[in-house]
Amino acid sequence: MEKLKNLRKQRGISQEKLASVISTDPSNYSRKERGEVRMYDDEWEKLAKALEVEVDDIKEEKPLNIVNNNPIFHDNSGNFNQYFNVPEHVLGNLNDYINLLREQNEALKQENERLKNS
Repeated sequence: MEKLKNLRKQRGISQEKLASVISTDPSNYSRKERGEVRMYDDEWEKLAKALEVEVDDIKEEKPLNIVNNNPIFHDNSGNFNQYFNVPEHVLGNLNDYINLLREQNEALKQENERLKNS
């Protein structure tokens, strides 16, 4: 978030002032400016307007670090920057439940077809 930080300092604007622009407290704004907390599109727009620049002049996105230890989904889908440490036994139980639901779903499909053909 160097572009935002540098421009803010060049303009002599405090973090407190920009925090008020996006309706947050200075400590949260500081975390956003350091890239520790996500900055939302509407916040980027408000900051750009306050700094009298285009959003692209200040916006920087850190690559999302998605931890995905679930063996079922390997596509790293999602748009969030959170980390989860789920115990393996919990994942195993969830996988067992998913498999049970799949079996029940298949049985219901077969029963539905049988009833249609009766």
